[in-house]
Amino acid sequence: MFQFILRRTVGAVVTLFLIGATTFFLFVAAPSDYASLACGKDCSPARLEDIRTALGLNLPIAQQFWDFMSGIVTGRDFPQGHCSAPCLGQSFYYNDMVWNLIKDRFPLTLSLTIGALVVFLVVGLGAGMLSAYKRGSLVDKISTGASMVLSSFQIYFLGPIALIVFVYSTGWMEDPKYVPFTEDPVGWLVGLSIPMVVMATIFTAQYTRMARASMIEQLAEEHVRTARAKGMSQKYVFFRYAWRGSLIPIVTVLGIDVSALLGGGVVTELTFSLQGIGRLAVDGAVQKDLPLTMGIMLFGAFFILILNILTDIVYAYIDPRVRLS
Repeated sequence: MFQFILRRTVGAVVTLFLIGATTFFLFVAAPSDYASLACGKDCSPARLEDIRTALGLNLPIAQQFWDFMSGIVTGRDFPQGHCSAPCLGQSFYYNDMVWNLIKDRFPLTLSLTIGALVVFLVVGLGAGMLSAYKRGSLVDKISTGASMVLSSFQIYFLGPIALIVFVYSTGWMEDPKYVPFTEDPVGWLVGLSIPMVVMATIFTAQYTRMARASMIEQLAEEHVRTARAKGMSQKYVFFRYAWRGSLIPIVTVLGIDVSALLGGGVVTELTFSLQGIGRLAVDGAVQKDLPLTMGIMLFGAFFILILNILTDIVYAYIDPRVRLS
């Protein structure tokens, strides 16, 4: 298992380096002039040249690439001060280091991701497994029908409806807001409950159908039928043999869907006026803040690679054949 994890980690490091290099050269090839954007509209040629010199934009491309990559590990200096590692550059729109902005906004996005993940795993897998266990029953028909209906909705449609129903019309809940979990766990959960549930709705429908199909397939496997032929109860066979095997395709898709949750977080944060990584990425794109956009891309790639490693570890734990391969 250690060698398996080591191989995955080394591969992730190489992938992250290639992503960083690709992102940098896309940044260099961009038609926008970072120095001109940072200087502003009423910028004199002398001031523009000073900014180019301070940011190292007048250096050879190879030197700029080295400064950028080494700055992630050791930090680098900018006109407004030293940027500690991991240094992802300086945002001219926010007039702050990119890492500081990401560090401040990421807890909210992570909270939404974890909350939605817990909701759709518990509800989706539970409903799917129950539907497979009672295949053909009224429970199965209701669960399947509800998942088909919910899968047709989108965040930008469910979000405003949830606000109108639970906040503005009934007053049952307050406007969504972020409270750090370490300060007030209850306030954290209450403040983000509506965005979490809205984000999880589409994935809940997907995982209900997926869990049902996977469990039905496992129940038809030869070893499961053999266990039942030996007199084992359906409940015992269900939880002892079929459950673990049914998780393999679910875990495979889960790593991809958690990454998709980050993308869905952009729409969710805009819908509920939350200040997270998604809103930060939109601001960077609208304002043509290339360092901010590039930093968010690198951070997102790093986060997704970590998720992929964790997914591979869980997958190898469930299916030992993966470790041997």
